[in-house]
Amino acid sequence: MNLMAIILPVAQAAPPAPGMGTFLLPIALIAVMYFLMIRPQMKRQKEHKAMLEKITKGDEVLTSGGIAGVVTDIGDNFITVEVADNVRIRVQKGSVGNVLPKGTLKSAA
Repeated sequence: MNLMAIILPVAQAAPPAPGMGTFLLPIALIAVMYFLMIRPQMKRQKEHKAMLEKITKGDEVLTSGGIAGVVTDIGDNFITVEVADNVRIRVQKGSVGNVLPKGTLKSAA
């Protein structure tokens, strides 16, 4: 018996009728994507928003651009960060990446 005799009957068989298994795979893939990609991103966004709301004057922050300084003024959309003595810059609130523990900047200098 040759290989073609084995493969041809299998290849010519009628495809199975669409059933629940056909629709189960896409639904499972969407669920996996939700739990592995979308949900963790939403959680990080909530944590970042909560961190931005808790920022107060005197907090030491690190921006997403790598600028570290002390918060001197807080507005609705912008904060003023003092990066050196009498050197202040205004950055968007959303660009703050981390709030550093107190004394971090003094120990780094």
